Amino acid sequence: MSTSPPPDPTFTVFTEIGIISQLSQNALERALPDGLRMAHFNVLTHFVRRGQSQNPTELAKAFQVTKGAMTNTLNRLSGRGLVQIRANANDGRGKRVFITDAGRAMHGRALAAITPVMHEALSTFGQAEFEAALPFLARLRETLDSARD
Repeated sequence: MSTSPPPDPTFTVFTEIGIISQLSQNALERALPDGLRMAHFNVLTHFVRRGQSQNPTELAKAFQVTKGAMTNTLNRLSGRGLVQIRANANDGRGKRVFITDAGRAMHGRALAAITPVMHEALSTFGQAEFEAALPFLARLRETLDSARD
C-alpha cells in the first residue's frame, strides 16, 4: 500500500483560504438585508472606501470579473437606486458610476446586519488571534494583487 506524501503547506494554506472564503461569504450573504447579494455589498463597500466614482471597466478590473458580470451587478444596484450610472463628463461615450445616498444608507444597514456574524467568529477565537493573522494575510493579498495583471 502506498502512502501519499504529506500535503504541501502552500496548497493547504490556499485550500483553507478558499474554504474560509466560501463559508464566510455564504454566512454573510444570508445576513444581508433586502435581498442584497455579496457582489452588491462588495461594490458598495468599494465606493464607500474609495469615495470617488469609477467607470465600469475599472470596477470589473478591481473585482477581477468580466465587464458583463460587473454591468449586471451595476444595473441591479442602479435599479434599486443604490448607484447612479452617468455619462462621463470628459468623454460622452464612457460612463461613470457613483454611489447614491441610498447606497450609502444600504451599506450601513448591511454592515450592521453582518457585524453579528463576524463577531460570532471573533468570540470563538478572540481579537488577538485575528490580529495575529492580519500581517500574513495582508502580505499574501498584496503579493497576489501585484501579480494579477
